[in-house]
Amino acid sequence: MRAARRVVVKIGTNALTNATGRFNRAHFEALSEDLLWAARDRELVVVSSGAVALGVERLGLPARPKDIPGKQACAAVGQSRLMQAYEEAFGRADRRVAQVLLTHGDVQDRRRYLNVKHALERLIEAHVVPIINENDTVSVDELKFGDNDTLAALVAGGVEADALVVLSDVEGLYTADPRKHPDAQLMPQVDTVTPELLALAGGSGSQVGTGGMATKIRAAARVTELGVRCVITSGAVPGRLRAVLAGESVGTLFETSGSRRSARMAWIAHALKSKGRVLVDEGARTAVVTAKRSLLPSGIRSVEGDFGRGDPVDLVDARGEVFARGLSAYDAGELRRIAGLKSTDIEPALGYRYIDEAVHRDDLAVL
Repeated sequence: MRAARRVVVKIGTNALTNATGRFNRAHFEALSEDLLWAARDRELVVVSSGAVALGVERLGLPARPKDIPGKQACAAVGQSRLMQAYEEAFGRADRRVAQVLLTHGDVQDRRRYLNVKHALERLIEAHVVPIINENDTVSVDELKFGDNDTLAALVAGGVEADALVVLSDVEGLYTADPRKHPDAQLMPQVDTVTPELLALAGGSGSQVGTGGMATKIRAAARVTELGVRCVITSGAVPGRLRAVLAGESVGTLFETSGSRRSARMAWIAHALKSKGRVLVDEGARTAVVTAKRSLLPSGIRSVEGDFGRGDPVDLVDARGEVFARGLSAYDAGELRRIAGLKSTDIEPALGYRYIDEAVHRDDLAVL
């Protein structure tokens, strides 16, 4: 972590607000000093929550709205206040910041994803610190990331960061929920994210934030596949970011995996939202996962959803587990007609044939 030159820092809502969900100015100032310190000799990208919470405060609401229009209204009011705070904090050190608001649609489309990547690269080259947030004002369910942990992971992969630091409301990953189990132990390092680790995590930890520990662990799993180290630690403790980047053992470090996904495979695996499900037999699962082969029509048992040719689909095994995601070579209706058939029978069944595979290996990412 000490050697990381390009760092993405994700700041959660709870790292910017007090126990009642109101903006904590004193704590924000201390956190800003840490960010400025990190930006002195590193390339820094910030993914920051807090717009909705600041909107709630500005509008004088008793609590965060539960309906989408209410959240969107709060985000519209709070986003300018959030950027003003960053502008003032970084401006005191003569550092420039840029607001970048994204929806999931900006990464779902490959061309728009590359446009975002290139824009961020240009900002970094100009020594500007991008302040990134989800565009909550216009986001709807199908276009939402769901939480800024997921957004931060996608950003870290997109800008090819060396490290992702997630500043949360907890110290890191524990052996149990420390709010319920006082004897829970902090796990200083995780080498591999397993289903058992995910089982340790619960839901959102507060009424003002959206991401829980499970989303942070998934974010860590995504970036470590790309060779990006990740640390989850408390954002409520001043100086914690400095400690992480100084190489101190604080929070939980997620070490990189041995193999690295290509940028395109990472985009398929993590940036895309599935439009349908393709249920396959055990032989097809083995061919895709173990033999690294394409999915052939003969291995398909059934097809769920309504999707077009080239849309992302999840591959599901006989146990109901999603084990891969890929771009379908045929639309849903076509796949239903050729499910279970040999590749040589595609043309007789459809009257035409695009390719022999239902999902080609080059368009397929094992999860």
